[in-house]
Amino acid sequence: MDSDFKDRFSNHAPKYRLYRPAYPDRLFSHLASLAPSRETAWDCATGNGQSAARLSETFKQVYATDASSDQITHAIRKPNILYSVSPAHATALHDKSVDLITVAQAIHWFDNEPFYREVRRVLKTEGIIAAWAYHLPEICPGINRVIGHLYYDILGRFWEKEISHIRSKYTRLFFPFEELRSPVFTMKTSWSLAQLTGHLQTWSAVETYREKNGDDPLDLVAPDLLSAWGRPSEPRDVAWQIFLKTGRQRSP
Repeated sequence: MDSDFKDRFSNHAPKYRLYRPAYPDRLFSHLASLAPSRETAWDCATGNGQSAARLSETFKQVYATDASSDQITHAIRKPNILYSVSPAHATALHDKSVDLITVAQAIHWFDNEPFYREVRRVLKTEGIIAAWAYHLPEICPGINRVIGHLYYDILGRFWEKEISHIRSKYTRLFFPFEELRSPVFTMKTSWSLAQLTGHLQTWSAVETYREKNGDDPLDLVAPDLLSAWGRPSEPRDVAWQIFLKTGRQRSP
């Protein structure tokens, strides 16, 4: 494992699997249509294996890596997914062996130069790298205000500097590939208040806040969140806009 790896997610790996929203079918169909073939995909920083599982429906072989062994332990199992614990910049993949590389909600944490060297090494000519992320959930104005208060006011100083790339929707992210235009994708789900709270608990700054202060920051917004939500078991529509960067590897 990378000695510089800061493990932000192992402590809540089971919650990460339960409370992270599902990416839309159209996203994976789009990425598969760009790849030179559907032989091999690499899902880097796979986390709970959510993207790897979707890729396995289209690609013959999927390699899924993560620097967190706990995330790999809780990842979704499929016959054609090979999981391994490794940092983003050092894999056992062969040179020029991968049609599509995906990085979901993670590339902003990487040391980009070493990772991009690994991308260039393993990606086939005409192969595709795709990185995407999402920011705050959109529900309704009242609930959105409470979530914004938690994110900016309560957790503001507990977010690490890399989160600035999420706030800028990857527009300032170093991405040294021939960039392709991407359609707009949106994740949608229907959640109870408990499910939304479970999702908020997976935020990295929530874990940092707990470590520094010894209490749960969600307790500070729980009354307002309940008031804005109404009946806790009542499902509400939740949406996230995905911002996607895709690039193609050309011949040197």
